[in-house]
Amino acid sequence: MSNLRRLDLNLLVTLDALLAERNVTRAAQRLNFSQPAVSVQLAKLREFFGDPLLLPGPRGMQPTARAEALREPLRLALEAVHGAVSPTKPFNPADASHTWRIAATDYAESTIVLPILSGLRSQAPGTRLAVVEMVPTRIAKQAEQGEIDLAFHTTEGSPPGLRRRTLFKERYVLAGRVDHPRLKRRPTLAQFCQLEHVMVSPDGGGFLGVTDEVLAGAGRTRIVALSVPHFLFVRSVLASTDMVAMLPARLVRDSPELKIVEPPVEVPGYEMSMLWHERLHRDPAHRWLREFIAAAV
Repeated sequence: MSNLRRLDLNLLVTLDALLAERNVTRAAQRLNFSQPAVSVQLAKLREFFGDPLLLPGPRGMQPTARAEALREPLRLALEAVHGAVSPTKPFNPADASHTWRIAATDYAESTIVLPILSGLRSQAPGTRLAVVEMVPTRIAKQAEQGEIDLAFHTTEGSPPGLRRRTLFKERYVLAGRVDHPRLKRRPTLAQFCQLEHVMVSPDGGGFLGVTDEVLAGAGRTRIVALSVPHFLFVRSVLASTDMVAMLPARLVRDSPELKIVEPPVEVPGYEMSMLWHERLHRDPAHRWLREFIAAAV
């Protein structure tokens, strides 16, 4: 490493040209240098390697054994450096073979991941998508350590320090089975409070949510008979019982087994955002994925 610190990278570029041309004048022309400048650099190379490197011969300069041993490793090293410092190539999804890792809840799987799948497979058929469990307290660390490329989270409560883009605004609707006897028309507030509700409690076991906060402000309460941690189970419960639920509209918009009505109480909705780490912000492939998702949902 100490020897490497003493070496000017430009000298290696000159050596590569000299090995290719085997002539100082032609190497100088190739590098757009003067012949004396290349001769000075060759002298420095000889001093650094402790070897003549190139010797006069009847058909130009002949590389020594040390120079021949350097030829291929030097070419590969310079190609690697050139690739590292060259402008980033445009991303072509048709030729890509990336594996993207996305943190999402079951809600985000249904409302964001599912709608993008067909287009993603069509436009980037060589890529893979891994959906991992979304744990809000771990998002920032996972993104920083490269464990995930994106996360989907409500804008409110998103961890600080990450890039963010709003995808859509969500609202709540009242849902029950398609032939529910008490959802033939929009229920009154009193009727709404008398229905048995199932609610999603992401932390598990909770029986109070944003709907209950709004009702409390009006001096009302509802009957929450069941609390579950995931949205997927709620749909099965609704389809097979007389329970109802306040659910995000996007989650149930294509659910023929359910009856959807406007609730008699206005419950604040929320924004869904896409989150990513700064280190990926300018990456062409990641930028393409973000734009694709934003357009698809």
